[in-house]
Amino acid sequence: MSQTMERTSIPGIFRRHGAGCNGGRCSCPYVVVWRHRGRQFKQTFRTFAEAREAKGNRDAGERRPAARIGFADYFDDWIESYAGRTARGFSETTRREYRRPIERYALPRWATWRIADVEPSDVRELFGDMRRRGATTAAIKKLKAALSAMFATAVEDGQVRSNPVQGVRVPLAADDKHENEREVRALTRAELAIFLAALPEEWRLFYEFLAHTGLRISETVGLTWANVELGERARVRVREQLYEGERKRLKSGNGRRDVPLAGGMAERLLAHRRDTYAGPESPVFASRSGTPFNPSNVWRQTLKPTRDAVGLPWVTFHSFRHTCASLLFEAGRNVKQVSEWLGHADPAFTLRVYSHLMPASE
Repeated sequence: MSQTMERTSIPGIFRRHGAGCNGGRCSCPYVVVWRHRGRQFKQTFRTFAEAREAKGNRDAGERRPAARIGFADYFDDWIESYAGRTARGFSETTRREYRRPIERYALPRWATWRIADVEPSDVRELFGDMRRRGATTAAIKKLKAALSAMFATAVEDGQVRSNPVQGVRVPLAADDKHENEREVRALTRAELAIFLAALPEEWRLFYEFLAHTGLRISETVGLTWANVELGERARVRVREQLYEGERKRLKSGNGRRDVPLAGGMAERLLAHRRDTYAGPESPVFASRSGTPFNPSNVWRQTLKPTRDAVGLPWVTFHSFRHTCASLLFEAGRNVKQVSEWLGHADPAFTLRVYSHLMPASE
């Protein structure tokens, strides 16, 4: 089939007429032709306006041709070789967390696309479809983080011109407001006392420790005796976490902190160490076999049955972290002090999350 290229009023833009087309008013496409590093490239557009916009971008310096590599092919290479975007590197646990949501949600939709064809509108449509199908905000955020990292690398590799995920918002669910309220709900002193009283005796220290220190559950189960000082300046050195059975560095430098221990808690831990100590690298809270606690097992065996029994079905491991923050504010600590205690990167984040727990005077 013969085709003719007709010049237009703008140099570098041509009209490609198919066989049998006599020109004039027709639906034939427009072609932008340019050179990059000694090679000639062409790109087809449906309308003259689209071609003119693309030509303007070329003239402004955007001469690199769109990549032809497929989304699925790029993902396969990227997920195996990605090493993170900071000097901290990238853990294999995070690699698994990035792989799962892309394979579950993005690949079925974009597997046959070129990676350069994915646009912000496509990302918004994907997130919206996930929301309509009942996906949680956390699930959408995990996919967004994984896709954003992948496309950021693709930009560096020259496969795409911009990151289509950047700036796309996670759509709100109707009950997001209530979910956020539940996430930052703290136990009152009375509720904490009721919960602790309902626990088997051997579990009380563990939950008292969570509320006393505000450590995350991953930091607590990853704590070893080497990082617990029970002398005059009793404290816990938070240096690592245990996530899905793997010891990992903390997410940020702010997470690396020393948390002071009150005298009563230090005495309880000292007695606990006399009964359980198996060396400096042994876990502070260990199973009967000496291995660190598995949060899923602790949840199933103690947290869920106890909270349900005492009528506190909203309590999670993170509720004890919120309770610690509430008690610190009650004791007169300011936002900066609480932020450092909890290991937040920014006091402004602490203020946003816990402002409703602060005394009215602040």
